[in-house]
Amino acid sequence: MNLHGRATGRALLSDADNISTAQNLLKSRLAHRKSREEIFKTISVLRQQGLTCSEIGRRTGFPRRSVAKWLQFETPPDRKRAVLKRSSAWYFEEYLKQRWENGIRSGNALLPLIQERGYEGSLSNLQRLLAGWRRAEKEEQEGPTKEDQVLAPVRDPETGHAISPVIAAALCIKPRGRFTLEQARKVEVLKEGSPAFTTMRRLAMRFNGILRGRKADPLPAWIDDAIETDLAPIVRFARTLNRDIDAVRNAIEMEWSNGQAEGQINRLKTLKRAMYGRAGPNLLRARMLPLHHTN
Repeated sequence: MNLHGRATGRALLSDADNISTAQNLLKSRLAHRKSREEIFKTISVLRQQGLTCSEIGRRTGFPRRSVAKWLQFETPPDRKRAVLKRSSAWYFEEYLKQRWENGIRSGNALLPLIQERGYEGSLSNLQRLLAGWRRAEKEEQEGPTKEDQVLAPVRDPETGHAISPVIAAALCIKPRGRFTLEQARKVEVLKEGSPAFTTMRRLAMRFNGILRGRKADPLPAWIDDAIETDLAPIVRFARTLNRDIDAVRNAIEMEWSNGQAEGQINRLKTLKRAMYGRAGPNLLRARMLPLHHTN
């Protein structure tokens, strides 16, 4: 499929794509809490009818001890949280809030500060905590958004067909100087109809500039901005970079590459699969090594 053909597949920004990971998690927690409230109400009604804990347990399927414990409260008991350890960023919540209010909001800047105080966790755990604070600030500034907001599929201005994710992804990472006139019109339509596309394209162009400029200094700021977007694929990619940040820096700044080794390994595997069950080591050696190879 090229960028000029008719789009096939799922339309850009389906209902599921418009609901962020954080909103899904919130919905799940609210549904669980509502379920606990309904169970507590059922147990209380049965108790008011004069039933024993054992009989309530037989009717509801809950253990007798759990029923007796719940009946000691007027509202559903909260679940006990695990004791915080030094491997959790929440252990240093008070100190992090002080630094946050002082303007230090980058995960890469805060990590060494809490490591000096005994933090044993990873940068990705810290980033998850900071991402929640950023979302809360954003909601306070911009107001709550509609959780179930459904955006109409973005359509090709020439044909009227919905632009597929495959074409949108290809246009998202393509530099503007290499656009055809038709592709440029599609990008403008995508920007108008999809704020997520605008954000992803801006981050993609910045990341492309970091790679081509061969300077890794802007990378931490890019990772922080990517995590703030709440776009699950971008956040996942940014956290993956964080997990091996030293290797990523070396790949950007150094002229060395393992591309040759990976290419030869891929070539060897391709030849082995093509010859599977039909040839031995001698033929494999003849196909892999140069014609005039000497030991």
